[in-house]
Amino acid sequence: MSAIDVVGQYGAAMSAGDMEALAATFGADAVWHQPGSNRLSGDHVGPAAIVAHLGRFMQLSGGTFALEPESVTESGDLVSMTVRFRARRDGQDDLDQHGVDVFRVAGDRIVEVWLISEDQAAEDRFWDAA
Repeated sequence: MSAIDVVGQYGAAMSAGDMEALAATFGADAVWHQPGSNRLSGDHVGPAAIVAHLGRFMQLSGGTFALEPESVTESGDLVSMTVRFRARRDGQDDLDQHGVDVFRVAGDRIVEVWLISEDQAAEDRFWDAA
């Protein structure tokens, strides 16, 4: 299976909200690097920690967080996916940004993920607001 196919499985599981299938796309020691300086920032290691981390986006946004893939490219074991992500929180400006997610794939599992946001400072403010 190609790296881009593995990331496609991740995207399909995310879209379907299938947490079991989502966890299965990650290697046992996968690392998710969440950028910024907000309560969600930092490294999350292993499928269970990554799925729990992604669940916090839904929890903090009252279930409104949505990620829309725009384009996907592959170079060896790296896959980049341009995305648009949105969320709402009471009393906050809506979060509506573009970004790039970069995945490193080994075998048929995602082993590392880096995220780049269009406006990290605005994203930090959104997630850290009380």
